[in-house]
Amino acid sequence: MMSRQNNPKMEAVANAPAATARNDQPRVLIIVPAFNEARSLPALLRALHSQCPGCDVVVIDDGSTDGTREALAGQARVVSLACNLGIGGAVQTGLKIALLENYDIAMQVDGDGQHPAHEVSKLLAALHEMQCDLVVGSRFRNAGGFKSTLARRIAIHLFSASLSRICGTRITDATSGFRAMNRRAIELLARRYSEDYPEVEALVVAHRAGLRIGEVAVQMSERTAGKSSIGSIKSVIYMIKVPLAIFMTLLRRSEARL
Repeated sequence: MMSRQNNPKMEAVANAPAATARNDQPRVLIIVPAFNEARSLPALLRALHSQCPGCDVVVIDDGSTDGTREALAGQARVVSLACNLGIGGAVQTGLKIALLENYDIAMQVDGDGQHPAHEVSKLLAALHEMQCDLVVGSRFRNAGGFKSTLARRIAIHLFSASLSRICGTRITDATSGFRAMNRRAIELLARRYSEDYPEVEALVVAHRAGLRIGEVAVQMSERTAGKSSIGSIKSVIYMIKVPLAIFMTLLRRSEARL
């Protein structure tokens, strides 16, 4: 097992300042994984503070080289990783913080501005109303909003169809990183979260552990600045490797049902 001294995720969690105590309302931590999103984050954080006043926010700076931490000085709590771990490592760091600091709900909101702050309340409401442990925000359950490129939409629909069969519930946006998790999901995914294809694999892991998964329609936007880390070549590789990752996840011993 990797020691804390050699584990960037554990170092970041250990050095993160503790959250302040609140009343008996559910405590919500919004986790914002970010890699070189210094241009997008200030506007996103202003929107989150305005639209989600009862929530805490932590930005997981995933080894950025564009001055992300400096750009957010005084605007948000920032936990910087010593090196770039990828989206999975960044989100898991946030989940470990949520676990250690006893948050009731964790929200993932990507740092590129594609997940509007005003849609956060939909996921939080659905988590309660649908009696689910994990709720995914889907851009494909209603008309309008940004839907990504045709090639990526085709891949998403293929992954979603496979996961719908595996999980026994309708999933239309398997790769969406816009999601809300209750304490049961936090406890599971804080200790087991894929680094390569986390959004898709997390749904399989959650299902096999007996967690209830739901989906709610949301609108998404185009990224506000920069460009996606998944280019055309990486998109092809992604389409090939994700089904393999799902298959390998199914072969692993399932988590004890929570």
